[in-house]
Amino acid sequence: MTLTDYVIQKVTQAKVAAQKLATLPTDVKNAALLAMADAIESREAELLKANEVDLSTAVGLNAAAKDRLTLTTKRIQEMAAGLRQVAALPDPVGHVFGMVRRPNGMQVGRMRVPIGVIGIIYESRPNVTADAASLCLKSGNAVVLRGGSEAIESNAAIVKVIAETGEKTGIPQGAMTFIENPDREISTLLLKQDKYIDLIIPRGGQGLMEFVTRESRIPVIKHDKGVCHTYVDASANLEMAEAISFNAKVQRPGTCNAMETLLAHEGIAHKFLPALIARYQEAGVEVRGCPRTAILAPTVTPAQESDWGTEFLDLILAVRVVKDMQQAMDHIAQYGSQHSEAIITQDDSRALRFLREVDAAAVFVNVSTRLHDGYQFGLGAEIGISTTRIHARGAMGLEELTTSKFIVLGSGQLRE
Repeated sequence: MTLTDYVIQKVTQAKVAAQKLATLPTDVKNAALLAMADAIESREAELLKANEVDLSTAVGLNAAAKDRLTLTTKRIQEMAAGLRQVAALPDPVGHVFGMVRRPNGMQVGRMRVPIGVIGIIYESRPNVTADAASLCLKSGNAVVLRGGSEAIESNAAIVKVIAETGEKTGIPQGAMTFIENPDREISTLLLKQDKYIDLIIPRGGQGLMEFVTRESRIPVIKHDKGVCHTYVDASANLEMAEAISFNAKVQRPGTCNAMETLLAHEGIAHKFLPALIARYQEAGVEVRGCPRTAILAPTVTPAQESDWGTEFLDLILAVRVVKDMQQAMDHIAQYGSQHSEAIITQDDSRALRFLREVDAAAVFVNVSTRLHDGYQFGLGAEIGISTTRIHARGAMGLEELTTSKFIVLGSGQLRE
């Protein structure tokens, strides 16, 4: 079988499954999700064994990348919990909204319907496999999963567990289609299948995003890099600011919603930065500071221009002292990736201005950027965080995986 034939076979079975999934009753989908959660937990040993194979062959990965690849008992339990959370969420499919009565008496509204077949191209994180499958299933979409070669054994094991369980509970074969062939050409071929795949969602680094947007004939919702900032205003509660700033960088630095640059108002920098930087360094963070930061904390590494726009995904942080909020917002506009931006302030007018003027998928006031997450937002397990400006932006849950069609109810109306 050629690579082209292989890809066509995979996407065809997903297309057939999508037609059946679109009208599958909610209780069948929920029962399947709950059974999958139980199976994920009961077959933990199988998943950990597959993950050990991936970890043993991982070469050249930094600590953050290896952390994203690693499965643990806790993370497997979190995957199962995510499946159960999705089962408990309202089913968006079939929801009718926006009904209005026209002057001729007919009623016009919209109904939520599945998108169809969604292709997910992603790197490293095995948990994405379960999250994507559960959200696509609940929203009535078939999914074609193309994970990175570094996690191929883990991903294959997860798909095996949930697909086998799904088929036993009424989910059509092909609803969760996994591309197990690691050949790089597969991804290029997959991105040309606009006859079968309705939407592509890439999750990974800048190289993956550039590749997908360059090669795809299919609409793309990007889940791009997160160059996220926290700006500590002159009026900030400094105890709160320290707690938020530390959490945003250190809690899990290898994620797209982790803070990469800390901006501090010059009025509080001398009181705020020295102790916080010492705390960062004790936690193993390499701090790269502007000249004014280096005066306040001489142990920092001098920041380079390239540091301001970098998604480190590691225990590395850029720090800059700014003269006011306007300079902070200018910095964010120049170097940010429109992902997650936060202000720490007790001034309501500045908070509102920051909310209005900062362009990002999520803007936070007195909150860690690490909370930009579908579960934290009440969406259940997310498909990812979209940095695209159309259809869906920010954390994507079930509703963002549907589209709508017009529905028209009448009593014999004709066009005059």
